[in-house]
Amino acid sequence: MRLDKYLKVSRLIKRRTLAKEVADQGRITINGKVAKASADVKAGDELSIRFGQKVVTATVDAVRDSAKKEEASLMFTIIKEERLEKVDPEFIDDED
Repeated sequence: MRLDKYLKVSRLIKRRTLAKEVADQGRITINGKVAKASADVKAGDELSIRFGQKVVTATVDAVRDSAKKEEASLMFTIIKEERLEKVDPEFIDDED
């Protein structure tokens, strides 16, 4: 199944268009490799998604074409959620 559709059906991301944008920005990895929205997702894959200052890592448990709200959480297992440290803009080097 396509990554963007999986994210929507599993409700990790609420809208497919948003899932596509996040993937195309390089903020999602599958098994450690940056993935585009059209990448194939299979059971057993490990997804890492960067939401702003947070990274969520999950394992794909099941792939379904559709799922009710109650069933969606059964499609994945959250392994970890971690906050990224904010970079102080004062320390960014802006030399051209």
